[in-house]
Amino acid sequence: MAWKKTTINIDGRTMEVPAPEIISASRSTDIPAFYADWFFHRLETGYSVWNNPFNGQKSYVSYRNTRFIVFWSKNPKPLLPYLPVLKERGIGCYIQFTLNDYGEDGLETGVPPLEERIGTFKALSETLGKEAVIWRFDPLVLTDSISIDTLLEKVGRIGTEIHGFTEKLVFSFADISSYRKVKANMDGSGIPYREWDKVAMEEFAGKLSRMNHNKGWNLELATCGENLDLGKYRISRNRCIDGDLITRLAWRDKNLMAALGTSIREMPSSVFLTWMTCLTVRFCYPATGISSAVTGKTRASVPPAAVWPPRTSGSTTPAPIFVNTAMPTQARRRQQPTGGCTGRTRRQKR
Repeated sequence: MAWKKTTINIDGRTMEVPAPEIISASRSTDIPAFYADWFFHRLETGYSVWNNPFNGQKSYVSYRNTRFIVFWSKNPKPLLPYLPVLKERGIGCYIQFTLNDYGEDGLETGVPPLEERIGTFKALSETLGKEAVIWRFDPLVLTDSISIDTLLEKVGRIGTEIHGFTEKLVFSFADISSYRKVKANMDGSGIPYREWDKVAMEEFAGKLSRMNHNKGWNLELATCGENLDLGKYRISRNRCIDGDLITRLAWRDKNLMAALGTSIREMPSSVFLTWMTCLTVRFCYPATGISSAVTGKTRASVPPAAVWPPRTSGSTTPAPIFVNTAMPTQARRRQQPTGGCTGRTRRQKR
């Protein structure tokens, strides 16, 4: 599948730019939580520009053909007032909502209280439909005070509240030592983490599968970025950009269905604009370090400029990345890091 292209005119210059049908916003930064205003302004304007921080070159993406958006967020509450905008423009969406319970553990300090996030989850589900809001408990972190059973209790508390508002739970096992800077962040924060091994992963998977059945949730369970096959626990591997789900949600959109084709299993997703930082967590795989991330617990105030990254108010640190797009397969092979939903694959545990 090749990208369509279109022409845009900027400062008297006409240029041909990619105009993808599907946008992923974004695996590398929480656009909905911190940059919803900016994103929807650029959607209305029709294009965005990205300044590559390494070579200074500009890249462009047009939204002229956009028919569907996959959002990724730990706090998508700022999306709620914009959902009517998507409906008016005939743009579908689903949301990968990471809803963890690490507030008392010092692992997630930049997110609203759990009860508020649960309320947001329910509101989105009631608006979009439960099939369009995917629950991610991601990643699963072991520490001296967080055991497998503790994690299951956390999942159980949230699941009791939201199992009727979603159809799917996606999870991954934190892989700290394989990422030098993540390890440094955790060590520097004094968090006594423990690594997962195959035995521990299978123990968690088996107990989660039984809990899902015994509690009557009957959610689809899936892992993200894991090599370990957990199929015997009825746990599948997740798709970052799920062509089947998009078809289910937007089958009436003839243009989008034509773009997807009839044999699509997963839309390839690769970083198109990359400024990899994190704003809310200690265990961020994309971030180069906590010190490089924009900090703060409130939404950033950003100018309506076309260029990404915008700068947050009162900060000289460039804001994180904005958008991934569904890419042609050959481009994905050249540019995408091997791995799962977060652009990484776990080193094989023995």
